[in-house]
Amino acid sequence: MAKDHGPSVKDDEVYEELRKKGYSKQKSAAIANAQANDDMEPSRKGGQAPPYEDWTKDDLYRRTQELDIAGRSDMSKSELIEVLRDN
Repeated sequence: MAKDHGPSVKDDEVYEELRKKGYSKQKSAAIANAQANDDMEPSRKGGQAPPYEDWTKDDLYRRTQELDIAGRSDMSKSELIEVLRDN
């Protein structure tokens, strides 16, 4: 049974699964709430970009440059993915 994350999270199970995958709290809550809302169809929106795991390290680095993330030059590919998912 999923933990109750309070009224700000509408689907606790989806929220917990997204957090396990490395999504930020904010992004996990937004996706979980969208999926719980019958008026929204989050699976039909966006989703055109490949997952970060399929990006090259250079592409990930360029994206962190766009977001002005500090310390990016010393990060491994997995660290770049983690910091991008948290932003």
